Order: sequence, then C-alpha cells, then structure tokens
Amino acid sequence: MTIVDLRSDTITHPTPAMRRAMAEAEVGDDVFGEDPTVRRLEEMAAERLGKEAGLFVASGTMGNLVSLLAQCGRGDEVIVGDQAHTYMYEQGGMAALGGIHPRVLKNRPDGTLDLDEIVAAIRDPNNPHFPRTRLITVENTHNRCGGTALTVAYMQALGALAREHGLLLHVDGARIFNAAVALGVTERALVADADSVTFCLSKGLAAPVGSVVCGSRAFIAEARRARKVVGGGMRQAGVIAAAGIVALEQMVERLADDHANARALAAGLAELKGIQVEAVPVRTNIVYFNIVRPDMNATQLTARLAEQGVRMLPVGPRRIRAVTNYHVTAEQITRALAVLRAILA
Repeated sequence: MTIVDLRSDTITHPTPAMRRAMAEAEVGDDVFGEDPTVRRLEEMAAERLGKEAGLFVASGTMGNLVSLLAQCGRGDEVIVGDQAHTYMYEQGGMAALGGIHPRVLKNRPDGTLDLDEIVAAIRDPNNPHFPRTRLITVENTHNRCGGTALTVAYMQALGALAREHGLLLHVDGARIFNAAVALGVTERALVADADSVTFCLSKGLAAPVGSVVCGSRAFIAEARRARKVVGGGMRQAGVIAAAGIVALEQMVERLADDHANARALAAGLAELKGIQVEAVPVRTNIVYFNIVRPDMNATQLTARLAEQGVRMLPVGPRRIRAVTNYHVTAEQITRALAVLRAILA
C-alpha cells in the first residue's frame, strides 16, 4: 500500500542530491569554527535573510531557545502569542532554562498579535513589581493558525512598534520560506525588522536535520555561547549542513507545489459533508479541518484513514491537521480525498 503521509512536513527524506552532498561534505570541528560546510551554510542563510551572520543549530526549538537566551536575562519578559510554537510546544524552555517570563497575548485567527494589545502589555520598567519587557516574538508562517503567512506590512509595523518602545523582535520563522513563496515576496523583506530569526531546514525544505539562526554578529556570538550551554555544540556537522545547503539552493521555489496541493486538499475537503475547513487569509502547506458530525471524532477518523494508508494528525477532539510536503503529489491528494469520502459515506 502506498502511504500518503500528511502528518507533517518533517517526515520528508533527503533528496538524492542531499545524500550525495552529505557523503562528499568537507568537514572540520564546528565547535572550533573549523567546519567549512557549516560556515558556508551559515553565510548563505545570513545572506538570504539579510542579516550579518548565522548559526547552525540542531532544531527549530533550539534555535528559538538560544535566540531568547542570547537576548533576555533571568526575570525578563517576552511577549508571545497563546498559540505560538515557542509557547505551546517547547516545554516552556524560555522559563525552564532561561528564567524568562512569558507575557501571553491571544493570537488573532491570522496568526498576528494585535498591536494595541502589545503596547498595553509592555511593562513599566521603573516599577519594581514587574518584570521588564525585553522582546516580542512572532511565528511566520503560524502553524496553529492554519499555516497563514504574516505580511511584510504587518512585520514592518511590528518592527516599528518594537523600536519605539526599545524592545527586540524575534521571528520564529520555521516556515519563513513558505511565507515568502506564498506572499510573492523575499524572505529578506519579511524579516528586515527582526533582530533575530530562526528557520528550519528539516520541514518543507526537506533536509534531514537542522535549523539556522540569523542576526547581527554580536547577537550570533551570544547565541553561539547559548548553543553550547544547552548541548548544541556539534563537531563534524558539515555532514548534515551539506543537506541544508542543497535545501536552500534547490528546494525553496518548489514550495509553491506544496501550496497548490494544500489548496486542492482544502477545496476537496470543503465539499465533504461533515467536514468544516478552517479558512485562512493565505494558504501555505498546512490545512486544518474539523469533523462536525456527532458519530465520529478526530482520533477515530484519523485511525480509519491510517488503515487505508492516509496519515493525518489529530490535534484536538475534533480538529485534524494535514500538511503537504515534498513526498506528496497531486495524485496522492486526489487519493486521500477519495479515501476520506468513502469513510464518511
């Protein structure tokens, strides 16, 4: 049985070009700064995002953590959305390891934070009762808000707000290239106002391991120290960084195919009785839908789908996530819809 795996874009396997690059990678000790392949990846990433320097890390979670550790002290406060990956899915690392306090605001359906609410949440730094607000963090694309892309205009307004109030801005750009492709803009434009940004190589870009943090040279120097203290110092890491280079060179433009497949999936789902598809302003590669018939829940439906070789992810009692990726073709989207249609019937 051919498996149609729509649980995540993290399930992709490295391409043949990535495997060749990994086998042939020139390596050195990255903790000593001597791995030429890692250095090339970091330079490429920084150039693409318009930042001074980059840092190769093991995961997006590590990238977000070292970014916050490098820019916030113990007792400082970070403004973050209630649906953000940094808040929901990273074990509270900012608090557990950094002593950083999250100030949680409600994410709007499009993944943004209301600018007026951000201003209202900023603490008076002279009041001894309060933590000091240090940083704002947003997610682009926003996973739990339907994979929607935050626009350049919003990011510019957010950056202006941060500067006006003397705050730093971090972007969890795990899927920032999806946002850029979907909006028809450069990733550089989306993060121009950010002091730090991290993006994943191992999601839609299909590399097997890793993320890159980008920012100023001074910030990256601090982030490198933070990477070491959380156990992220790697040695001959060029073996995996090589796949990241191929990802940046070959896998960005093809994200449009994933977005087209996601739109086709959402359109097909919308025609099925008992299914309610969540609308988003800009469709990238993530589709959320709810099962609204009383005789079946998300766990039951995804189990039935799995029996027929279609994998989706239950994320709530009635909410299901499907993510298109490099291994999913337009024909497989058609097959997944046919299986779902038969189960619901």
